[in-house]
Amino acid sequence: MKHFQVTFKPDGEQISIHAGATLLEAAGQAGIILNSACGGKGICKKCAVNLEPDGTQVLACQYHVHSDLTVTVPQNSRFFEQRILEHGVDPQPAVAPTIYEKYREKVKDIFGLAVDIGTTTVVAKLIDMTNGKCVATKAALNPQARFGDDVISRIAYAKTEENLAELHNVIIDCINELIRKLCVETDTDPKLIYELCAVGNTTMNHIFLKFPVAQLGQAPYKAHSLEAHDLSVSKLGLHINPEGNVHTVENIAGYVGSDTTAVQLAVDLDSAKEPTLVIDIGTNGEIVLAAGGKLYAASCAAGPAFEGARITCGSRAVEGAIEAVVANEDDIDVDVIGNLPPHSMCGSGLIDAVAVLLDLGIIDATGRFASLNTLRTKQPQTILSRVCEHNGEQAFALADSADSRVFLTQRDIREVQLAKAAIRAGIKILQKKLGIKDADIENVYLAGAFGNYIRPQSAKRIGLLPNVPVERIHFVGNAAASGAQMILISQPWRDKARELARKIEYVEIAKESDFQAVFADSMSFNV
Repeated sequence: MKHFQVTFKPDGEQISIHAGATLLEAAGQAGIILNSACGGKGICKKCAVNLEPDGTQVLACQYHVHSDLTVTVPQNSRFFEQRILEHGVDPQPAVAPTIYEKYREKVKDIFGLAVDIGTTTVVAKLIDMTNGKCVATKAALNPQARFGDDVISRIAYAKTEENLAELHNVIIDCINELIRKLCVETDTDPKLIYELCAVGNTTMNHIFLKFPVAQLGQAPYKAHSLEAHDLSVSKLGLHINPEGNVHTVENIAGYVGSDTTAVQLAVDLDSAKEPTLVIDIGTNGEIVLAAGGKLYAASCAAGPAFEGARITCGSRAVEGAIEAVVANEDDIDVDVIGNLPPHSMCGSGLIDAVAVLLDLGIIDATGRFASLNTLRTKQPQTILSRVCEHNGEQAFALADSADSRVFLTQRDIREVQLAKAAIRAGIKILQKKLGIKDADIENVYLAGAFGNYIRPQSAKRIGLLPNVPVERIHFVGNAAASGAQMILISQPWRDKARELARKIEYVEIAKESDFQAVFADSMSFNV
């Protein structure tokens, strides 16, 4: 088969790719991950690159290589090193480390690795197994993103054994690179790492273990395995002591994985004496509600809007993204990551922006933009000047200059409504199961990177979170990694994780008789 040379600027990376391959594939081989929210279907249009020398813009996922090429990759098309949340709540110290005991006859220094395999990011913590303390932490973007930035895209890609093996090898390579970086930073011999504990959603868990995932993409969405697994290091090809062990944690259901189990362990949800809600907001939001000794879990297909996909000017939390929006006396102010000219908005900025538009009356409780005639009687000129159009639909400019234009359209508002309605409907259905109202919820724990950066008041204003006092809302960071650390070091915590996974009752909210009505009601911005 004929091959061609593709050079990527400004990186300078050059690779040889077979004729007919897409530029998205070529970029992936060059180690350049492009935005591909739609999984390479040409829908999201976020992987645009420029062909040199004339600068013709094409979609990398749709353009096929049939000659030597030089390609310039714009900043907006790169899946940047976004803010990765490495740390969570401090692991509970009540149970002493015990796992190291099976290795102590072999060596004095015994290390372990706690790994949180997220759909978007991968976090690895190097742990001293003798005392349970974290020595160092490293994180990376999940390189599987080039196959699609959500689990559905990756399930679809992994329909063949060859493709599943490719996804598996990609994540193993990623973890091995994190291991290498951790060992270099701490001057640790990788052969002193004897134990690895990995958590992730059920799809990430299955790909890591090379279990089939096709069944996760079709009803009834059954997992291949919900059990914990212990495997030899050699079977997975990880670069730690070959006599060591790899432990994966129990999944709860097809769309509620071992990362959720780890989060509940980290926040000690089973011991909650008052109604407590734990939410990990993402493309697939996971919700666990505890009350009266019962624990219910649900997965909500919120879609990728809160991660910037399907939003006209949306992006992940990268430099140049608007991360906060507030109203002042007669205008709005924005905060931009890196203090750069804004080129996009990330999820926290998106929620803020919608909340501000509601407060200003630019949009109403149904999400519809108010007419210009109505706005002219109520808004100062500075706000009116931000009302604009994009492709024939009304929009609102958050930033508008010669160098940057970031705006929110009517379609974007609808995407936010769909995403927040999925999460809120899930919460309401679990509340109904337990017979509790918003006011009864004493604690709301927000886990994960997105939850750590949103402003609770804005999330409440748009109806994403229950209407509880702000002081009841707590950020717990990457609690999945904290839970993985606990499970890594201690057999009692492994036993506890197993008990939790079995105790949590999964509710498939889409099958609930009132789901459609609850979802429709949750579309409203009324609180």
